[in-house]
Amino acid sequence: MQNSLIELDRQHLIHPVSSFQGHEARGVRVLTSAKGATVTDAEGRQLLDGFAGLWCVNAGYGHESVVQAAAAQMRTLPYATGYFDLGAEAPIKLAAALAERSPGDLNHIYFSLGGSDAVDSTIRFIRYYWHSKGQPGRDQFISVAQGYHGSTTMGAGLTALPGFHEGFGVPYDWQHKISSHYTYRNPVQGDQAIIDASVAELRAKIAQIGEDRVAAFYVEPIQGSGGVLVPPKGWIKAMRDTCAEFDILFVADEVITGFGRTGPIFACEDEGIVPDLMTTAKGLTSGYVPMGAVFMRDHVYETIAEGAGAKAVGHGFTYSAHPVSAAVAIEVLSLYEGGLFENGVKAGKRLMDGLNELRDHPLVGDVRGRGMLAAVELVTDKEKKTPLPASVQPATRLFDRAWEQGLIIRSFAQGIFGYAPPLCCTQAEIDQIVARTRKVLDLTLEDADVRKVLA
Repeated sequence: MQNSLIELDRQHLIHPVSSFQGHEARGVRVLTSAKGATVTDAEGRQLLDGFAGLWCVNAGYGHESVVQAAAAQMRTLPYATGYFDLGAEAPIKLAAALAERSPGDLNHIYFSLGGSDAVDSTIRFIRYYWHSKGQPGRDQFISVAQGYHGSTTMGAGLTALPGFHEGFGVPYDWQHKISSHYTYRNPVQGDQAIIDASVAELRAKIAQIGEDRVAAFYVEPIQGSGGVLVPPKGWIKAMRDTCAEFDILFVADEVITGFGRTGPIFACEDEGIVPDLMTTAKGLTSGYVPMGAVFMRDHVYETIAEGAGAKAVGHGFTYSAHPVSAAVAIEVLSLYEGGLFENGVKAGKRLMDGLNELRDHPLVGDVRGRGMLAAVELVTDKEKKTPLPASVQPATRLFDRAWEQGLIIRSFAQGIFGYAPPLCCTQAEIDQIVARTRKVLDLTLEDADVRKVLA
């Protein structure tokens, strides 16, 4: 059966963000079941999922109450459109619950299918907002280098990772970037100096584009796919304040950081800011079913509403506010607030403490993170911060090696391990994630091509 699935996959299934030819050569690893923070593959191998699927299974696997919530909704009302002023109980209650828990007056919720289309929706809403204010010329968008904002066509242009641009004809000329805060590899050293440099660069970019042209600024509270890049404390607030000064809409992309990933329900709380719009997905349903959300402040919603008047705002999806996804999200939120958020804070501290103990390893250049979101950056020379050579192929070699040790982590091409374990992890599971990481590092240190370039 496994061999049959591998061949069927090879012949028919296109995998996201993969080398088509590389995947054909390697073949698929088939997962068959999961419980808590452990997944099982078709060979019966059990692995600790240190990445919660794709930063998303925050609650952990196998919660029967979530399954029951989905089944009950499917039995009573499996689908209800939000068009034609129709609706259903679950998405209405979920919107109210999210608004109650969101920062400030982010009181209006638009549901999407995931993070990418949530970001894409913000672009459309922001364009409509500025048209409603009689300023259609404000059509330029700024994001941050090494940031990730999805892989829809417009969102991929805001994303600042080359692999999402090459061959796709993005970014567009209305999509601009400023440098990442990337503390470990920033030419500017010192937290306040990095903050000052970023504010100066944002101001310069606004001046270059024109103050009356910039519509919005997008940023992740912690940059995820760029390598889990944690900004200096105060960086996010400084950027938010700069945007407010120029009347530029500030969009917080919390698709990864939302729902307890960094500690609080939303990472914006860590910085004490209220964005004009906020995107979420992933942890919203703990990955059990697809769903994303756009949060809007009152002034954004009211401006769009007044601009449209009696006309329909022409943006929507068939599966917006899907009742089954909403029922799942409501139950997942109950699990979070029933103890998982609290456990995630404790487990996150243990994770960071454990990973920091790896700093003594010859291959570890940097350890960074917040809560249950962390990274270990590998180098061959700690003083020069020399990254692993591309010939080592870190993305595949190190992922495979971790897999062999019973651990799933994100292995970035530049030689960075990414961690985002489920919030349900026990202390013993966190300790195993750290111990298995050290084993992977020790085995990698024995590789001839690594020893050859080691300082």
